[in-house]
Amino acid sequence: MLRRLALAAPVILAVPAMAQDAAPASAPDDAVTTYTLDNGLEVVVIEDHRAPVVTQMLWYRVGSADEPEGASGVAHFLEHLLFKATDDLASGEFSATVAANGGTDNAFTSTDYTAYFQRVAADRLPLMMEMEAERMNDLRLTDQDIETERQVIVEERNQRVESNPGALAREQMNAAQYINHPYGRPVIGWMHEIEGLGREDVRDFYETYYSPNDAILVVAGDVEPEEVLALAEAHYGPIPAEPELPERIRPQEPPQRAARSLVYADERVSQPYLTRSYLAPERDAGDQRRAAALTYLARILGGSSFTSVLSEELVFEREIALHTGAGYDGMSLDDTTFSLSVVPKPGVSLGDAEAALDEVLTGFLDTGPSAAQMQRIRTQLGASEIYARDSVEGLARRYGAALSQGLTVEDVAAWPEILQSVTAEEVVEAARAVFDPDQSTTLRVVRDREEEPK
Repeated sequence: MLRRLALAAPVILAVPAMAQDAAPASAPDDAVTTYTLDNGLEVVVIEDHRAPVVTQMLWYRVGSADEPEGASGVAHFLEHLLFKATDDLASGEFSATVAANGGTDNAFTSTDYTAYFQRVAADRLPLMMEMEAERMNDLRLTDQDIETERQVIVEERNQRVESNPGALAREQMNAAQYINHPYGRPVIGWMHEIEGLGREDVRDFYETYYSPNDAILVVAGDVEPEEVLALAEAHYGPIPAEPELPERIRPQEPPQRAARSLVYADERVSQPYLTRSYLAPERDAGDQRRAAALTYLARILGGSSFTSVLSEELVFEREIALHTGAGYDGMSLDDTTFSLSVVPKPGVSLGDAEAALDEVLTGFLDTGPSAAQMQRIRTQLGASEIYARDSVEGLARRYGAALSQGLTVEDVAAWPEILQSVTAEEVVEAARAVFDPDQSTTLRVVRDREEEPK
């Protein structure tokens, strides 16, 4: 799968982001234009001329859930190595050049994508594209860099996970939640597999996935679409597509027919707590209403320490909990999770707290959300959508994450209107579909296993 230089820059097929009559009335009026290069690279341009700055983000449709069996952490490992040497850049020169030009840069890895970005003055965009294209095609891996970064990542895992009982507990819960899907393994990787990653593991992963036909270029800021297209054609266009890019098919979860429960005991735990999660649908292209209803459900049940249903019932009225919460994030390529949590007051057992949690959920399913609750969340979400447009980098992240997880530009544009049209009946329907006891995974985090009666 070694790459060869393309013979010539490709012809470009320009595709408008969305037809004028297809834009919802309340959709964000972002000036978005999309193109696709002949080598498969998708280009998304978001115009924002308020300041002479630009953000370039390159998103690869590959994350920890796409890693080979036994090589967990290789996606994150490769992210680190992309800041090392290429054929034309010395190790560390990429970030040093960004900084010397008054900009900032970084990268991040998730289950479904790996992304790299720079924020610079708009007239520095050609240089940023030149360097980013260089490390897409000409990364130079050395045994010394592999060994150095492996130790860096081992230490990162020690600091963020091994020294944090909450992080260790979440890892165990994810592994119990996903028994077949690769979402069950940590993004940073299991320690014993990180320690075994070698040069060939990283090289094979890079050669396969770091290809223009597996990437999305998002440029947001003080730019003109035609100029961005010309730059993309000049810098990314000559890079050949990967002919052996595998189809993105992952193992899926079998039907869950029994509740799962686990206890994580760690003497470093200062306050016992309980978390329960359920598999839940993600935002799908052309089908986002269920995800929108679950977004409301999470906010109504646990979005506020004062006005959410769980806080009002368990913290203030019954006074058995110190804190409660609910969480849902529909941005996922495959099934995501809906989670609930409760931290009981000292003297209240986790069993009693869980029983009270179930009583509240049962009552909510019977009555549903009130009109006032629905309106409050509708207003909050509407305001959040407006505030999100203030950040050019935030817009770039929104589109990049969506496209790398199977959504379209049209889906991003339609999302605000869908949120505003969710009904109370849809929220209850979504809750009934998700809150199946036989499809739950419950984690109890305690200091001493003997503290919690069976």
